Amino acid sequence: MAAGVSRHSPAVSSRTGTFTFPRIKEMNAMPSLAEVVDVVIGVDTHKHTHTAVVVDARTGGVLAERTVSTDARGYAELLEWARAHGPAVAWALEGAGGYGAGLARHLQAAGQQVLELDRPVRAVRRHGAKSDSLDAARAAREALGRAHLAQVKSDGPRGQLAALMAARRSAVEAATLAQRQLHALVIAAPEVLRAMFRGQSTATMTTTAARLRPRAAWDGHTATTATVLRALARRVIALQAEARQHEQAMAVIVRAWRPDLLTQPGVGVIVAVEVLISWSHPGRIRSEAAFAMLAGTAPVPASSGLRTRHRLNRSGDRQLNRALHVVVLSRTRYDQRTRDYIERRRHEGKTDREIRRCLKRYIARDLFRQLEHRPTTA
Repeated sequence: MAAGVSRHSPAVSSRTGTFTFPRIKEMNAMPSLAEVVDVVIGVDTHKHTHTAVVVDARTGGVLAERTVSTDARGYAELLEWARAHGPAVAWALEGAGGYGAGLARHLQAAGQQVLELDRPVRAVRRHGAKSDSLDAARAAREALGRAHLAQVKSDGPRGQLAALMAARRSAVEAATLAQRQLHALVIAAPEVLRAMFRGQSTATMTTTAARLRPRAAWDGHTATTATVLRALARRVIALQAEARQHEQAMAVIVRAWRPDLLTQPGVGVIVAVEVLISWSHPGRIRSEAAFAMLAGTAPVPASSGLRTRHRLNRSGDRQLNRALHVVVLSRTRYDQRTRDYIERRRHEGKTDREIRRCLKRYIARDLFRQLEHRPTTA
């Protein structure tokens, strides 16, 4: 090994002149990103422009900054500008799954090392100045100071599932809102209408309202209320049909990508989709403990003085946490081993909330090991 060259340094290709970076797992084991690259480019992403700042990996000083448009021309301009600062470059993007998604794809296609950062800590921003260039510099320095680096989530099946899940969630929420409005209108409706819905379930009420027709004997208030009830009911039916279509499309993708998830007790299509969206691809999450922390199921130390205890984790990916909660509820009802475990922990003095947290932690461990160590098929 040549003198002065780190064993973690990126290797350069003699044919293309591009650098090959170590895998993320190797980078996670290092104390600093500065041992891998010469400069880090932090990017503050927005809808119409991206602001990039070049930060020296050794000193943390700002070397240059640039603002480009959020289109193919702007991405190419930014990449060409970054190459002038040396080949050993890492990119730290805020919002790589949102405003920065297009830039992240462009950089990855060009063989660049792209790291994803969450939103800067509010307290840090509150006590300092605020601008696009300052936020970009903070992103680069935060990447330099982190012991663990996160890859950008992949596209492909995960991107398809994320889009379908967003559309389904929107349809379900809109249908739920329309159902609540339907209930409220029925309660305040004239008695001739209320009598039609008395004692009915929500599903039956929706069907009844969808078939309403104004009658000549009704006054204006009653006729208008009936018309609105019919419109709300038909909206609910249409939104529920849309949600089912999205779920069927997701089921096809899950069965083609990771059908082994559906063999787990309590794991259906929606739960599997939430897990796959958060997990993304092998190697992105460094360990089962990190996956549990992402899911908000890892206990948080809350000890003080002579008392040693842990509290529930309220952070993390709440959609993933909700998916694990659904698995726990299903296994509590249908799985005998889970019921035996719950009884044993109750005898040990655990509360139901603590038992559910423990179950979610074990389920997160099983799912992570299954995702990481079983081969995937596209």
